Amino acid sequence: MSWFSLSTVEFQALTLSLWVAGASVLVSLPIATAVAYVLARCRFWGHSLLNALVHLPLVLPPVVTGYLLLLAFGRHGVFGPVLEILGLQLAFTAAGAALAAAVMAFPLIVRAIRLSIESLDPKLEEAARTLGASPVRLFVFVILPLIFPGILAGAVVGFAKALGEFGATITFVSNIPGETQTIASAIYALLQVPGQEAALGRMIGFSILLSFGALLLSEILARRMVRR
Repeated sequence: MSWFSLSTVEFQALTLSLWVAGASVLVSLPIATAVAYVLARCRFWGHSLLNALVHLPLVLPPVVTGYLLLLAFGRHGVFGPVLEILGLQLAFTAAGAALAAAVMAFPLIVRAIRLSIESLDPKLEEAARTLGASPVRLFVFVILPLIFPGILAGAVVGFAKALGEFGATITFVSNIPGETQTIASAIYALLQVPGQEAALGRMIGFSILLSFGALLLSEILARRMVRR
């Protein structure tokens, strides 16, 4: 096989990584936007605790995060019986990989959106309230359009983070080719087998290309947000 042709397993790892990263961002965005607004605009007892919990995945070893997910959503975990009744399974599935990636990307998405909200002039919100706008209309028609670049930047950074996630994912869903094997876990598997330099080079190349492209797009969006 040449350096430029993907095997079936490599193609599956690439497409699964893209699906996992995309699904994790879609799941995270609504919750991250709400949490970012609460952290940016609300002051209450437990604010610092909520902020610490949101950013905890950034400082915990990813393997610990994956193990905690296994304790929570595994077959014999805290929510395992509930998931079984609903006919759902997260551990050792692609959906579980998306959940693990979402948890790891969540703090970065929240931070990008929070910074965007904090950059808004509070007088705009006060003016909208004075004109009779309800909290829902204020958020949907005033705040949301203004912070959209921040939301987009958060989505891109979260996508890049989810794309490269390894520790939490391999702990929670293992490394099953064609089912839960992402680019990161495929690279790890290839490192264990001698003579796989071509396949390893292809996977690393795709990983760098996708991650660099996502970060470059995020930087462009961040600069546009600053200019605004």
